[in-house]
Amino acid sequence: MVVGGTGTLGRQIVRKALDEGYDVRVLVRPRQNPADFLREWGATVVQGDLTDVTSIPATLVGVNMIIDCATARPEESTTAVDWEGKVALIQCAQAMGIQKYVFFSIYNCDKYPGVPLMNLKSCVEKFLATSGLNHTIFRLTGFHQAVIGNYAVPILEDKQVWGTNDDTRTAYIDTQDVARMTLAALRTNKVDGKTLTLSGPKAWSTKEIIEMCEDMADSRAEVTTVPTLTLKIARAVLKSCQWAKDASDRLAFAEVLSGSNDAWIAPMDETYKLLDIEPSSVVGLDVYLKEYFTRIMKKLKEVGATSDRTNFYI
Repeated sequence: MVVGGTGTLGRQIVRKALDEGYDVRVLVRPRQNPADFLREWGATVVQGDLTDVTSIPATLVGVNMIIDCATARPEESTTAVDWEGKVALIQCAQAMGIQKYVFFSIYNCDKYPGVPLMNLKSCVEKFLATSGLNHTIFRLTGFHQAVIGNYAVPILEDKQVWGTNDDTRTAYIDTQDVARMTLAALRTNKVDGKTLTLSGPKAWSTKEIIEMCEDMADSRAEVTTVPTLTLKIARAVLKSCQWAKDASDRLAFAEVLSGSNDAWIAPMDETYKLLDIEPSSVVGLDVYLKEYFTRIMKKLKEVGATSDRTNFYI
């Protein structure tokens, strides 16, 4: 069963698992717009909510593996979803005799106890490790797909691009590659009980990404730089307001991403060996963006469009 199967990563894992012949069940929150695309792909969709403990046990009947890539949405409480909900899910997995549990966490989450989301991920890692469940933990750096929405599309549409005045570098990875590695983890016992970081082959700064997108789009970006100090001040102000606590927590995470001046990248050689993944098959961000812009520019030529057409580039 995939938890978080409608998200950026989750849907890729669902598709890959179906392609490999697995019977896939997806836990989705009850909502007005059901995940029909998952059913169309061939997955079984069951309704449940991590914040409602009573809804979880029935969804696990007949399940032998759980892939947990869920996290709270902006409008949701991170504590309710990313701690209380995950603890409940792991406890239900124990009771139901789940054979393998794959959990997605954040790179270096244990080094930032003052950042709520990262601290919660670290706490779940520890809870899972002591649960007795056969498990694998994957820590993630960042996804290629986020770069499209944050930089590529705004540049194509001549809209404002937001950056920071730091040198933090991130080794983004394609969610399709993460999905491949996840399914590989299900086929081997070499990664049982291990915590592995999944990162792309090269770390990029925001400045480098913007320049790369500008070159590929043949357009100059209107970049607004937000000083890291501004993020800290905004977080402090929001933290003082009870109604804005979750927004403050998320700004704390943004502050880590933009203010550490570290490289969010991890050695992958051993991970590739454990998962039997060919390193050259992992798509780098530059290759991903080149393919994206080539495809978009071809569409623009075909329809005679200009870069001010919105909702065209996703």
